[in-house]
Amino acid sequence: MATTTAAEKSLPIPPLKTHKLFFLSQISLRLFAAAATLAATWIMLTAKQTSVVFGIQVNARYTYSPTFKFFAYTNLIVCALTILSLLFAYIGNKAVDPAYYFYIFLHDLMVTMLLMAACAAATAVGYVGKYGNSHAGWVAICGYFGKFCHKATAASSVSYLALVVYLILTVLSANKARHIVV
Repeated sequence: MATTTAAEKSLPIPPLKTHKLFFLSQISLRLFAAAATLAATWIMLTAKQTSVVFGIQVNARYTYSPTFKFFAYTNLIVCALTILSLLFAYIGNKAVDPAYYFYIFLHDLMVTMLLMAACAAATAVGYVGKYGNSHAGWVAICGYFGKFCHKATAASSVSYLALVVYLILTVLSANKARHIVV
């Protein structure tokens, strides 16, 4: 049984091992982000409810709100871009050009900002739907459309998880891109 000394423990991790760890983390995080955005899209696209309000039958669907349409389509676009970035991550595993990491960083940053805009917009409309706005005369509708509101909340929550994953991916790719010699 060999014992390791303190000097051996403090040796840097070999570059191949860190590259493999970076590659595996990229793939796993991107797979999770793709699954989360696809789930958020599916939940939002299937969110609909019919209710009787003041004796009138009223429908609630995501298509009735431009903000919810933006949210659903943005999550779908982010899912597609994430799947595309999986291909680039696989190609990047064999790439020797260090500028590749800068392009991945730009991709992750743009997708993060797009997803953040969609999450913020859906949260704002969801807040007004749940609590209303007495100053503007908007009444809360979640009392009448509880199922729809719960689905919209679930879609937003899953999308926020994807946003956190993309924030992590952006930091990882920025860290890898900073090693580029200009």
